[in-house]
Formats: sequence, structure tokens, C-alpha cells
Amino acid sequence: MSEKREQWGSKFGMLMAAAGSAIGLGNIWRFPYITGKYGGAVFVLTYLIVVCLIGLSLMMAEQAIGRAGKSDAVGSLLKLGGKKWSIVGWMGFIVAFIILSYYAVIAGWTLAYFCASVDVFGSLLQGAAQGKAADLFGSFVANQYYCIAFLLTVMFVTATIVYRGIAKGVEASCKILMPTLFVILLMLVVRAVTLPGASKGISFYLKPDFAKLTAEGILAAIGQAFYSLSLAMGIMIVYGSYFTEDTSIPRSACTISLLDTSVAFLAGLVIFPSALAFGIEPNAGVALTFITLPSVFAQMPAGMLFSAGFFMLLFIAALTSCISLFEVAVAFGIDHLGFERKKSTVVMAILITLLGIPSALSVGGHFPKICGMDCLDFFDYVTNNLIMPIGGILLTIFAGWVWTEGAKAELTNHGKYDFKLYKVWLFICRIVAPIAIFVILAADIYGKFFKK
Repeated sequence: MSEKREQWGSKFGMLMAAAGSAIGLGNIWRFPYITGKYGGAVFVLTYLIVVCLIGLSLMMAEQAIGRAGKSDAVGSLLKLGGKKWSIVGWMGFIVAFIILSYYAVIAGWTLAYFCASVDVFGSLLQGAAQGKAADLFGSFVANQYYCIAFLLTVMFVTATIVYRGIAKGVEASCKILMPTLFVILLMLVVRAVTLPGASKGISFYLKPDFAKLTAEGILAAIGQAFYSLSLAMGIMIVYGSYFTEDTSIPRSACTISLLDTSVAFLAGLVIFPSALAFGIEPNAGVALTFITLPSVFAQMPAGMLFSAGFFMLLFIAALTSCISLFEVAVAFGIDHLGFERKKSTVVMAILITLLGIPSALSVGGHFPKICGMDCLDFFDYVTNNLIMPIGGILLTIFAGWVWTEGAKAELTNHGKYDFKLYKVWLFICRIVAPIAIFVILAADIYGKFFKK
């Protein structure tokens, strides 16, 4: 390592940064539309149970590995488990690197839609009111210059923040961005639940109908919990490596999971009342965000403010995730390539941006398909549906079966704290989590390649 290991400047800053890494686009748009697809309130209840059982346990394991290893994902697992386990760290680094390359593209879309909401680049709501929301989105992603320009903007902002370091860059920015996100989100919730006809959406979201609970819905809840908490991406290992020795890992993991889940829950209180108040079903995936919701905003009083607030909310959520994903790459450059932070930031920003250009071009048809998928969709499938689940299984096995005593020492701060649920945590890491994640992986592969 060419630099002394940085640390978080304060516990609040650490929590805001770690929560920001977990809170992303998946909380704001993916959680609500999956909730709509799998039965509403019953899915929410299932999701909460899964977060408590699996998500928390894996997050604690990753943070413990990071603090003990005092390095990035590769270095920490190399130090604690040797060469063969460092492969899991490499998987986390590769996932973060690839995900950021296309995630920054989507973050650029949210920034563009914020600008369009306030008429900077054209009236989004005027076109949506005329029933042209789908055409507007199609023309935007087809404009290769716009897509690349917004990708460059997002990467520049992300790199500028990370360039300043952990305390002055990542932590300082998240201390501002995360409270801002919650303020905007709460304002949108108040506006949504007071719309005429909003009660239908609130009822659908908060009153469970257990007849709608399905095996597919349970698998979806496990997958959403796993991905929304930024697990198996190397993020929590890197952030854990910046923890001070007096930080309680179980407490920090619980707080981060609570904040992450709160944002997802509140996002549902924005989208369901808004959509159902205007007779629109909120289960349309990406189209929900960039096509359906602008049409909803266009029908609202003061719709421009609502639209601008929503897309700024999305952009902040995306930016905080971009920062954490980028920190994984920068930490790798510092710990393994001997770079200083500033050099690592510049080099990794250039490489990730270059990798992101095919994704920026592919959605508009300006780049060849890979295995029948747009480049962005291909990268998303490989990382989220293949590498991450495999990495998650291996991480739980490492923490639960191989590095057991080391994990216990970190979770109890070497005996300073009494972690009463240690045996429960160990059972989940050894049995519950690997089996659950494997089932997701197997079901996805079966559905993708074998189901007719």
C-alpha cells in the first residue's frame, strides 16, 4: 500500500456514506415496480423478513472482512483467506467496475430528465401530456451525443468527489446528499398521499393479501434484498476497511439496512398513490420511471415541481451509489497498483468511462448486441444475475465455515461487545444464506436458458 489507510471522520458520515452505497436506483424504481408485480403489501412484508435474515448477515460478514483485512476486496480476502479466497475479492472488484460503467449511463438519464423537467433541454411534461412520453424516451436514448455527454458528466462528478478522499470527499458529500435525499423523498410522499384517489394505492401497498404470495414472489424478494443492499460488490468490504476499531459492525449494519429499507418503503408511498390515483398500474419496470411517471406528473397540479423533485431524488440516489462503486475501483488502484489516490481516481475514471460508452450507445441501437442483448442489459445480467450471487455464496461460506473465529472477533470488537445473535448469524451464513442465494441463481439460470 502506497498510502496510510484512510478512516471515516465520524460515525454519522460513515453511516451516510454506507447507506448511500446501498440506496440507489433499485430502491426508488425497482422496489416499487417489483412490489406491484408480486402482490403489493405481502411482497413488502416478505422483503422485510428477507432483509433481516439474509441481507443483514451478509453485510456484517463483508464489513468484518474489510475491517480485519484493512484493504480493498481483493487484498482483504487475500490476507484473511489466501490466494484461493482472493478470487472472491476479484469478483467483487470486477462487478463494481462493470456495474459502474453502465450504472453511470442510467444515472445520466435521471440527470437529463431532471433538466427536461425544468425545461432546460425541452419540456418533458408538455410532451408527456400529449401522450408522447415513450417517443421522448426513445429519441433521448437514440441520441448518442446526449447519452455520452451525460455519462461523462456523471463520471466527472463522481471522480471529483472520490478524488478528494474518504473524509473530505466521499463522507463530506454523503453528509449533504443523503439528508437532501430524505427531505426530497418526504416532500414527495406528502404530495403523493394527499392526491385525490391516493387511498387506493395506499391500501394496495400497506394491506397484505396473503393469497398473492407466490414462490416466485419470495425469490424476487430475496433477490431484491440481496441487490439493494450493495452486497457482493466489494463495497461493504472496502467501506469496512475504513471503520475504526470501536465501530460496532452489527449496529452499523442494522442502521444501514434500516435506512436503505426506509427509502425503498417511502419510494413506494410516492409511486403507488401517484400511479393508482391516475389509473396507471405501477409494474412496468424501467418504463415506469421514464415513460409512465412523466405522464402521471403531467396530470398533476404543479407537476413540474413534482417531476423535477422525483428525478433529482433519483439522481442523488444514483450518484451516491456511483461514488461507492467507484471507491472500490480506486481502492484497488491504491492497494494493488501502488497508485496515490489522485492517480488511481483519474486512471480508473478513464477506464470505466471507456467501458461505459458501449452501454450508452447500445440502448439507442448504435452498438452491436451481445448474446441477443443490448450491451447495457448484457453487463447487467452477467454481474447481477451470475457473478454477484456466486460471490455472495462464497462470501457466506468463507465467513461461516472458514474464517469463523476472525468473524466473531470483529463482530464483538474482540470481546468488547456481546453480540447475542452470533449463533443465529453463524447459522444463517452457514446454511440459510448460501442455500437461498443458490436457489435464486438456479431459478434464474433455469428461467433464462431452459424454461420454454
